[in-house]
Amino acid sequence: MEQKAYSLTPYLLRHKGYYITGILLLLAVDLSSLYIPQFTGNLIDGLAGGNFGMEQVRLILLKILAVGLIMMAGRFGWRYFIVGASRKVEYEMRNDMFRHLESLSTSYFNTHKTGNLMAYFTNDLEAVRMATGFAVITVFDAVVMTLMVLGKMILYVDMKLTACAFIPLILVAIGCYYFNIYMEKCQEQRQDAFSLLSDRVQESITGIRTVKAFVQEEKDFGEFERISADNMKKNLAVVKLRAIFGPALDAVTGISILIALLIGGKMVLAGEISIGKFVAFNSYIGMLVWPLIACGDCINTFSQAAAAFRRIASIFEEKPDIIDKALSEGELKNIKIQGSIRFNHLTFQYPDGTEPVLCDLSLDIRQGEMLGILGRTGSGKSSLADLLLRIYDCKEGSLLIDGKNITEYPLAVLHRDVAYVPQDNFLFSDTLEENIAFGLSERITDRPELRKSIRQAAKDACIHDNIMEFPDEYMTVVGERGVTLSGGQKQRSSIARALLMDAPILILDDAMSAVDTDTEEKILENLVSLRKGKTTILIAHRISTLRKADHVAVLTDGTLTEYGTHEELLANKGFYAHIYEKQQLEKGLEEEQNENS
Repeated sequence: MEQKAYSLTPYLLRHKGYYITGILLLLAVDLSSLYIPQFTGNLIDGLAGGNFGMEQVRLILLKILAVGLIMMAGRFGWRYFIVGASRKVEYEMRNDMFRHLESLSTSYFNTHKTGNLMAYFTNDLEAVRMATGFAVITVFDAVVMTLMVLGKMILYVDMKLTACAFIPLILVAIGCYYFNIYMEKCQEQRQDAFSLLSDRVQESITGIRTVKAFVQEEKDFGEFERISADNMKKNLAVVKLRAIFGPALDAVTGISILIALLIGGKMVLAGEISIGKFVAFNSYIGMLVWPLIACGDCINTFSQAAAAFRRIASIFEEKPDIIDKALSEGELKNIKIQGSIRFNHLTFQYPDGTEPVLCDLSLDIRQGEMLGILGRTGSGKSSLADLLLRIYDCKEGSLLIDGKNITEYPLAVLHRDVAYVPQDNFLFSDTLEENIAFGLSERITDRPELRKSIRQAAKDACIHDNIMEFPDEYMTVVGERGVTLSGGQKQRSSIARALLMDAPILILDDAMSAVDTDTEEKILENLVSLRKGKTTILIAHRISTLRKADHVAVLTDGTLTEYGTHEELLANKGFYAHIYEKQQLEKGLEEEQNENS
């Protein structure tokens, strides 16, 4: 079944009542404004002919006042309804875009930069909002107002004079066509340049500590200056185009007014039209200026919105690599993972990779077992975690949980029942309490009694004492990505977050690399007692982390080369034993240095 292209139509239809009401009010304003020049002309003719007394003058002034009040109320109304509808469209699109981004697979974010995606939520959505708000108003005025003013000029003043004055305005239609083609191209380049600039700023600020550490401020600024100059160049291209188009419209308008003055003046002298109608005609010519300017604004706004919408649509056209099962909350609650895992002749290669990272891997993990995984960098250790979290799916072999293929479990169940501590610990710019509680389905504000469990998890992860030393204790707000904490504190906070979930399966991916050996020993002892009956996978480079595991699997270039208990692997005199001896030697040398110092 062919997938429908992403469209703006459903958003507009949801608010059609607002748009229809706003357009009707706009029509009432435009119709009302047509009568002011006519009333003014009638007043001039009446006074010039001596036919008007104060009563007639007052009556016309009251009519003008009534029209003014109608226009005032109408202008408030169309702004409320049309601009209000455009804000609702923007709100809904932003929410849908964010929800869709969250549904995309990790591979999408590997190839799309954060700064670029941020530009979609700012510049691009604003461009669409302008097109669905003020541009609707300007389009209406550019078309309907022009037709109504021309009709009034023909019916109230003179058809021949109207035709002569309007002929130059035909040039506007031709110019608008070509202007639109070139403007759309310029707008797309401008928005791409802004995305690049936004991405560069985000990346530089995020990595400012690295920039300073390597004394690369000047180089970084030079790169920023180059991208900023390109952004300026693209913006100036749009500005120059507007600068040409605006005066061109003014020139055409001026020619029309000049023709009206020349021909209209002769017609007044010849007695073909009255002075009042001549004044009214010139007022109508002036009223055509706004639709002409609106025409240029419309083209600019719609060109920008078209380019922005194509970029936004490209996000919605992306589909997740991982297909999930849609189940109700009740059905999800009935699915429980126990914790047995089986890798059955599994071969896995990353979508953008050229070689498999796991080759014909077969491994059984019993429920309640603690399995250690050891291997050199790039041996496929973290890939096992990626597969268990279904960040990726394997195409060869199978991965079974409790005897069922992992693809049979909804993602919501996997992410609920598989707790994970990644290598790159991410903490949000929030309180430590909220960061530890992040994995819970309920918020602390709704269930304050959760604070006791949070503190216990922090104690089990050996971070509680550190937290209590902070001035605000658990209410301490950590910096962006947890930058105000040390590496070990971030790791232990992440471990506490995972322990709080009390999931049937826990994966720690090199989660204690920044923790000292004494603290590591305490955390491992806590894990042994806390995780009884629950499956735990410890991925590590240090043998000290794996010693308490029931079994240890050694991976070499994606292949299982050793498997057994700590004692069995030492007896085998293989890679595991070699790494153990090396690390023991390093530990001995370190202790000797500490004693000497």
